[in-house]
Amino acid sequence: MDPAFTMRGLTKVYGDGPAAVRALSGIDLDIAEGELLILLGPSGSGKSTMLNIMGGLDRASDGQVRFRDMSLTAMDERALTNFRRKHVGFIFQFYNLIPSLTAHENVELVGEIADNPMSAQEALGLVGLGERMEHFPAQLSGGEQQRVAVARAIAKRPAVLLCDEPTGALDLKTGVRVLEALVEVNARTHATTLVVTHNADVARLGDRVVRFLDGKIRSIDVNAKRTPPSELVW
Repeated sequence: MDPAFTMRGLTKVYGDGPAAVRALSGIDLDIAEGELLILLGPSGSGKSTMLNIMGGLDRASDGQVRFRDMSLTAMDERALTNFRRKHVGFIFQFYNLIPSLTAHENVELVGEIADNPMSAQEALGLVGLGERMEHFPAQLSGGEQQRVAVARAIAKRPAVLLCDEPTGALDLKTGVRVLEALVEVNARTHATTLVVTHNADVARLGDRVVRFLDGKIRSIDVNAKRTPPSELVW
């Protein structure tokens, strides 16, 4: 099977001269279609920078990144916008829901930009919120709001799901529910899923774990058996 993403010599430098910060230093990585990949490392290690470049939110300073047969590093801004719209779902640490809209309406917004959207009912059902569709964000817990964000991301049926610290603002119990939703979505939709985290316990969920330090990949570990979210302790 051809990889979903191929990266060669991927480098990102912010600024110029003595004040320049090297966020990524020559990353080489292949990511398989449908893989659940964990990017693990401390804050500032480069994992979120790589995620943003893969999602078309940022540009590499050097090197190449390809999605299937498309070169992201060769795309102009319009092409990157189209790539994000057609292929990528984003989930961030903070939920970014519209307070005046219900869960159903927040998810339904994606239908306006997607070619073949999933219904809001189906997307919310996949994350276990079928009975909370008509609630507003203020009526939902933090974990429920994040699961609405997951539903919103998957409603456009993305080929890629990019998750940046999706449980960073949650406690253990609610974080586990969000991780259960991500694992279920990966299994059901086969979206290539990347999860950025600094939590070594969360890393046990993935097919592989890519460990970052100082803008470089320090190791890549294969999980022979993925740990169910309910068995995690952190």
